[in-house]
Amino acid sequence: MANTAGLSQDELKKLVGYKAVDDHVRSGMVVGLGTGSTAAFAVDRVGEKIKSGELKDIICIPTSIRTKEQAEALGIPLCTLNEKSKIDVSIDGADEVDPDWNLVKGGGGALLREKMVEIVSDKFICIVDESKLCKGLGPGFPLPVEIVPFCHEHTMRVVAGLPAVAPYLKEAVLRMGSSSTNKPDGDNIAVTDNGNYIVDLHFKETLKDSPAAAAQLKGTVGVVDHGLFIGMATEVIVAGKEGVYV
Repeated sequence: MANTAGLSQDELKKLVGYKAVDDHVRSGMVVGLGTGSTAAFAVDRVGEKIKSGELKDIICIPTSIRTKEQAEALGIPLCTLNEKSKIDVSIDGADEVDPDWNLVKGGGGALLREKMVEIVSDKFICIVDESKLCKGLGPGFPLPVEIVPFCHEHTMRVVAGLPAVAPYLKEAVLRMGSSSTNKPDGDNIAVTDNGNYIVDLHFKETLKDSPAAAAQLKGTVGVVDHGLFIGMATEVIVAGKEGVYV
Protein backbone atom coordinates (compact mmCIF):
# COMPACT_ATOMS: atom_id res chain seq x y z
CA MET A 1 0.00 0.00 0.00
CA ALA A 2 1.47 3.34 -1.02
CA ASN A 3 2.07 5.88 1.72
CA THR A 4 -0.43 8.72 1.27
CA ALA A 5 0.48 10.77 4.34
CA GLY A 6 0.47 14.47 3.59
CA LEU A 7 -1.49 14.21 0.35
CA SER A 8 -4.27 16.74 -0.23
CA GLN A 9 -7.88 15.65 -0.60
CA ASP A 10 -7.63 16.21 -4.37
CA GLU A 11 -4.51 14.04 -4.57
CA LEU A 12 -6.34 11.27 -2.68
CA LYS A 13 -9.31 11.57 -5.05
CA LYS A 14 -6.95 11.27 -8.00
CA LEU A 15 -5.39 8.09 -6.55
CA VAL A 16 -8.75 6.30 -6.20
CA GLY A 17 -10.03 7.59 -9.54
CA TYR A 18 -6.98 6.27 -11.37
CA LYS A 19 -6.96 2.97 -9.45
CA ALA A 20 -10.60 2.26 -10.32
CA VAL A 21 -9.89 2.67 -14.04
CA ASP A 22 -6.58 0.76 -13.92
CA ASP A 23 -8.16 -2.16 -12.03
CA HIS A 24 -11.52 -2.45 -13.75
CA VAL A 25 -11.62 -0.89 -17.24
CA ARG A 26 -10.50 -3.02 -20.20
CA SER A 27 -10.68 -2.64 -23.98
CA GLY A 28 -14.06 -3.46 -25.52
CA MET A 29 -16.07 -2.44 -22.46
CA VAL A 30 -19.13 -0.26 -21.98
CA VAL A 31 -18.28 2.07 -19.09
CA GLY A 32 -20.50 4.33 -16.98
CA LEU A 33 -18.84 7.63 -16.08
CA GLY A 34 -19.89 9.21 -12.79
CA THR A 35 -20.26 12.85 -11.84
CA GLY A 36 -18.41 14.93 -9.28
CA SER A 37 -14.91 15.89 -8.20
CA THR A 38 -13.68 12.32 -7.55
CA ALA A 39 -15.31 10.75 -10.62
CA ALA A 40 -13.76 13.50 -12.78
CA PHE A 41 -10.31 11.98 -12.12
CA ALA A 42 -11.54 8.58 -13.36
CA VAL A 43 -12.85 10.25 -16.53
CA ASP A 44 -9.43 11.90 -17.00
CA ARG A 45 -7.75 8.50 -16.69
CA VAL A 46 -10.05 6.88 -19.27
CA GLY A 47 -9.22 9.74 -21.64
CA GLU A 48 -5.47 9.29 -21.08
CA LYS A 49 -5.61 5.55 -21.74
CA ILE A 50 -7.67 5.96 -24.91
CA LYS A 51 -5.23 8.57 -26.19
CA SER A 52 -2.21 6.35 -25.48
CA GLY A 53 -3.88 3.43 -27.28
CA GLU A 54 -3.96 1.27 -24.15
CA LEU A 55 -7.77 1.19 -24.24
CA LYS A 56 -9.53 0.40 -27.52
CA ASP A 57 -13.18 -0.08 -28.55
CA ILE A 58 -14.42 1.58 -25.39
CA ILE A 59 -17.76 3.34 -25.29
CA CYS A 60 -18.80 5.39 -22.27
CA ILE A 61 -22.13 6.57 -20.86
CA PRO A 62 -21.96 9.86 -18.91
CA THR A 63 -24.26 10.51 -15.93
CA SER A 64 -24.56 14.28 -16.37
CA ILE A 65 -24.13 17.08 -18.87
CA ARG A 66 -20.97 18.10 -16.94
CA THR A 67 -19.40 14.67 -17.35
CA LYS A 68 -20.49 14.50 -21.01
CA GLU A 69 -18.69 17.78 -21.74
CA GLN A 70 -15.55 16.64 -19.89
CA ALA A 71 -15.50 13.31 -21.77
CA GLU A 72 -16.06 14.96 -25.17
CA ALA A 73 -13.16 17.32 -24.53
CA LEU A 74 -10.94 14.28 -23.84
CA GLY A 75 -12.03 12.48 -27.02
CA ILE A 76 -13.88 9.68 -25.20
CA PRO A 77 -16.51 7.97 -27.42
CA LEU A 78 -19.97 8.32 -25.85
CA CYS A 79 -23.45 6.86 -26.15
CA THR A 80 -26.57 6.78 -23.97
CA LEU A 81 -28.58 4.05 -22.26
CA ASN A 82 -30.83 4.09 -25.33
CA GLU A 83 -28.02 2.45 -27.31
CA LYS A 84 -26.58 0.28 -24.52
CA SER A 85 -28.74 -0.89 -21.62
CA LYS A 86 -26.07 -3.22 -20.23
CA ILE A 87 -22.90 -1.72 -18.79
CA ASP A 88 -19.74 -3.63 -17.83
CA VAL A 89 -18.58 -1.25 -15.13
CA SER A 90 -19.50 2.16 -13.72
CA ILE A 91 -17.17 4.31 -11.64
CA ASP A 92 -18.54 7.05 -9.42
CA GLY A 93 -18.02 8.81 -6.11
CA ALA A 94 -20.34 9.07 -3.10
CA ASP A 95 -21.13 11.62 -0.42
CA GLU A 96 -21.47 9.03 2.37
CA VAL A 97 -20.72 5.31 2.67
CA ASP A 98 -21.98 3.17 5.57
CA PRO A 99 -20.46 -0.16 6.76
CA ASP A 100 -22.91 -2.12 4.55
CA TRP A 101 -21.73 -0.11 1.49
CA ASN A 102 -25.04 1.71 1.27
CA LEU A 103 -24.45 5.18 -0.16
CA VAL A 104 -25.79 8.70 -0.14
CA LYS A 105 -25.19 10.33 -3.52
CA GLY A 106 -26.44 13.43 -5.31
CA GLY A 107 -24.60 16.29 -3.67
CA GLY A 108 -23.72 17.20 -7.24
CA GLY A 109 -27.33 16.90 -8.39
CA ALA A 110 -26.89 14.01 -10.85
CA LEU A 111 -28.51 11.30 -8.71
CA LEU A 112 -31.21 10.20 -11.18
CA ARG A 113 -28.88 9.67 -14.15
CA GLU A 114 -26.23 8.12 -11.90
CA LYS A 115 -28.75 5.63 -10.54
CA MET A 116 -30.12 4.79 -14.00
CA VAL A 117 -26.61 4.00 -15.23
CA GLU A 118 -25.30 2.24 -12.12
CA ILE A 119 -28.33 -0.02 -11.63
CA VAL A 120 -27.70 -1.68 -15.03
CA SER A 121 -23.93 -2.06 -14.47
CA ASP A 122 -22.40 -5.50 -13.86
CA LYS A 123 -20.00 -3.77 -11.48
CA PHE A 124 -20.36 -0.40 -9.74
CA ILE A 125 -17.04 0.75 -8.31
CA CYS A 126 -17.50 3.49 -5.72
CA ILE A 127 -14.49 5.76 -5.18
CA VAL A 128 -14.17 7.94 -2.08
CA ASP A 129 -11.70 9.50 0.30
CA GLU A 130 -11.82 8.45 3.95
CA SER A 131 -13.87 11.46 5.02
CA LYS A 132 -16.94 9.93 3.32
CA LEU A 133 -17.03 6.81 5.53
CA CYS A 134 -19.64 6.87 8.30
CA LYS A 135 -21.27 4.55 10.86
CA GLY A 136 -24.73 5.24 9.49
CA LEU A 137 -26.39 7.37 6.83
CA GLY A 138 -28.08 10.63 7.73
CA PRO A 139 -26.33 13.25 9.83
CA GLY A 140 -23.08 13.42 7.84
CA PHE A 141 -24.52 14.61 4.53
CA PRO A 142 -27.97 15.85 3.46
CA LEU A 143 -29.97 13.32 1.44
CA PRO A 144 -31.06 14.71 -1.95
CA VAL A 145 -34.51 13.87 -3.30
CA GLU A 146 -35.36 14.81 -6.90
CA ILE A 147 -38.99 15.94 -7.23
CA VAL A 148 -41.15 17.30 -10.02
CA PRO A 149 -41.73 21.07 -9.96
CA PHE A 150 -45.55 20.70 -9.99
CA CYS A 151 -46.81 21.33 -6.42
CA HIS A 152 -43.29 20.91 -5.07
CA GLU A 153 -44.15 22.37 -1.65
CA HIS A 154 -46.81 19.70 -1.19
CA THR A 155 -44.36 16.94 -2.18
CA MET A 156 -41.78 18.31 0.27
CA ARG A 157 -44.34 18.08 3.09
CA VAL A 158 -45.25 14.50 2.17
CA VAL A 159 -41.57 13.48 2.02
CA ALA A 160 -40.81 15.13 5.38
CA GLY A 161 -43.67 13.18 6.97
CA LEU A 162 -42.68 9.69 5.79
CA PRO A 163 -42.48 7.21 8.73
CA ALA A 164 -38.88 6.14 7.98
CA VAL A 165 -37.79 9.78 7.50
CA ALA A 166 -39.73 12.05 9.90
CA PRO A 167 -38.32 10.89 13.29
CA TYR A 168 -34.74 11.62 12.22
CA LEU A 169 -35.32 14.75 10.15
CA LYS A 170 -34.05 18.18 11.15
CA GLU A 171 -35.33 20.02 8.05
CA ALA A 172 -36.18 19.64 4.38
CA VAL A 173 -34.53 22.36 2.28
CA LEU A 174 -35.29 23.19 -1.35
CA ARG A 175 -32.00 23.44 -3.28
CA MET A 176 -31.35 26.97 -4.58
CA GLY A 177 -28.97 28.36 -7.22
CA SER A 178 -26.82 25.75 -8.95
CA SER A 179 -28.15 22.18 -8.90
CA SER A 180 -24.58 20.86 -8.77
CA THR A 181 -23.98 21.94 -5.17
CA ASN A 182 -26.18 21.63 -2.11
CA LYS A 183 -25.08 25.06 -0.84
CA PRO A 184 -27.55 27.89 -1.55
CA ASP A 185 -25.67 29.85 -4.21
CA GLY A 186 -28.45 31.72 -5.99
CA ASP A 187 -31.95 33.17 -5.62
CA ASN A 188 -33.71 30.84 -8.04
CA ILE A 189 -34.76 27.26 -7.39
CA ALA A 190 -32.07 24.86 -8.62
CA VAL A 191 -33.07 22.81 -11.67
CA THR A 192 -31.48 19.42 -12.48
CA ASP A 193 -30.35 18.19 -15.93
CA ASN A 194 -33.82 16.58 -16.07
CA GLY A 195 -35.76 19.79 -15.38
CA ASN A 196 -36.67 18.84 -11.81
CA TYR A 197 -36.13 20.30 -8.33
CA ILE A 198 -34.08 18.84 -5.46
CA VAL A 199 -35.04 18.74 -1.79
CA ASP A 200 -32.10 18.17 0.56
CA LEU A 201 -33.13 16.30 3.70
CA HIS A 202 -30.97 17.31 6.67
CA PHE A 203 -31.00 14.71 9.45
CA LYS A 204 -30.33 15.24 13.13
CA GLU A 205 -29.66 11.54 13.72
CA THR A 206 -28.83 8.37 11.80
CA LEU A 207 -31.57 6.79 9.69
CA LYS A 208 -32.58 3.62 11.54
CA ASP A 209 -33.68 1.85 8.35
CA SER A 210 -32.25 3.38 5.18
CA PRO A 211 -33.75 0.63 2.89
CA ALA A 212 -37.22 1.49 4.27
CA ALA A 213 -36.58 5.21 3.77
CA ALA A 214 -35.46 4.45 0.19
CA ALA A 215 -38.63 2.46 -0.54
CA GLN A 216 -40.96 5.07 1.00
CA LEU A 217 -39.30 7.93 -0.88
CA LYS A 218 -39.44 6.05 -4.18
CA GLY A 219 -43.10 5.21 -3.54
CA THR A 220 -44.08 8.84 -3.05
CA VAL A 221 -45.98 10.37 -5.98
CA GLY A 222 -44.09 13.46 -7.15
CA VAL A 223 -40.70 12.02 -6.21
CA VAL A 224 -38.62 11.12 -9.27
CA ASP A 225 -35.80 9.43 -7.32
CA HIS A 226 -33.56 9.88 -4.30
CA GLY A 227 -29.90 9.73 -3.34
CA LEU A 228 -30.00 6.50 -1.31
CA PHE A 229 -28.10 3.85 -3.28
CA ILE A 230 -28.87 0.68 -1.35
CA GLY A 231 -26.95 -2.53 -2.09
CA MET A 232 -25.63 -1.19 -5.41
CA ALA A 233 -21.86 -0.83 -4.90
CA THR A 234 -19.84 -3.96 -5.77
CA GLU A 235 -16.58 -2.47 -4.49
CA VAL A 236 -15.57 0.64 -2.57
CA ILE A 237 -12.06 2.03 -3.13
CA VAL A 238 -11.00 4.34 -0.31
CA ALA A 239 -8.07 6.75 -0.14
CA GLY A 240 -7.01 7.44 3.42
CA LYS A 241 -4.04 8.66 5.39
CA GLU A 242 -2.67 5.09 5.51
CA GLY A 243 -2.99 4.52 1.79
CA VAL A 244 -5.51 3.30 -0.77
CA TYR A 245 -7.56 0.26 0.20
CA VAL A 246 -10.54 -1.68 -1.14
